[in-house]
Amino acid sequence: MPEELTIDRARSEDVPAIVTLLADDPLGASRERPEDMAGYLRAFETIEADPHQYLAVARRQGRIVGTFQLSIIPGLARHGTTRAQLEAVRVHADERGTGLGTELVLWAEHEARRRGCALLQLTSDATREGAHRFYERLGYRATHVGFKKDLG
Repeated sequence: MPEELTIDRARSEDVPAIVTLLADDPLGASRERPEDMAGYLRAFETIEADPHQYLAVARRQGRIVGTFQLSIIPGLARHGTTRAQLEAVRVHADERGTGLGTELVLWAEHEARRRGCALLQLTSDATREGAHRFYERLGYRATHVGFKKDLG
C-alpha cells in the first residue's frame, strides 16, 4: 500500500522539484531550463500573490510526486459563471500508472467547486494522446479547438 499522499499549496522551496517534473517529458525537456531558476522563482512569487491562483504539490513521504496549477477565472459568459483552468498537471515518473493523476484531478475538481466554479477546463498538447485518453476517462470532453501564439 502506498504511503499517505498529501496535496497542498506549493512553497518557494518546492520550485526546483516542480520544474524537474515539468521538464521530465519530451515536450518539457525542450522548453524548460531547470538550471536557471530565476524566472521560475519570479513566476512563483506572482502566482503566490494572486488569490485566484493555486499552485499545488502532491507529497509522499516528504517527496514531491506531482503538481498542477489551478486558476480561478471569473467571467460574464454563461450568466456570470466562474470557471477554473487546470494547467501543468505532472506526475513523477515513479508514480505514473498508480492513480496519482486521477487523485490530482479529483482534488482540483473539489477545490474548484469549493471556490464557486461551475466549470473546470484544461488544455492538453495535441501530441499527448495518452493524456487525452486519461482526461476522457475522467469525464472530460474535447469540445473546443485551442489556439496559441508565441509572443516572445
